[in-house]
Amino acid sequence: MAGCIALIAHDEKKDDMAEFARQHQDALSRFRIIATGTTGGRVQDACPGLDVTRLKSGPLGGDQQIGAMIATGEVDMLLFFIDPLTALPHDVDVKALTRLATVYDIPMALNRATAEKLIDFQ
Repeated sequence: MAGCIALIAHDEKKDDMAEFARQHQDALSRFRIIATGTTGGRVQDACPGLDVTRLKSGPLGGDQQIGAMIATGEVDMLLFFIDPLTALPHDVDVKALTRLATVYDIPMALNRATAEKLIDFQ
């Protein structure tokens, strides 16, 4: 297996993440996949053949769980489809997560266009 990818998507981007996973399920199947709760459920529905470990929902601690896994070296790539047009009550968690990905120098995509490029390199 190629490592671990973390998948997260804000509410307005969950359909986009599910479609991205459907289109790239062959590439994603080579990775261990972790995801925040609702995003993971949507990806599993779109791609029943993928093995997705679902953590807590982002606002209920899932973002922090993934952040801890980044800090311990368990995550090799973060695909986080952010909705820049919607206010987020857990914005502090989002900033902490992206900061950890930057500190630990893991590839991070915050939109589908970048995720397409990252997955093509795998």
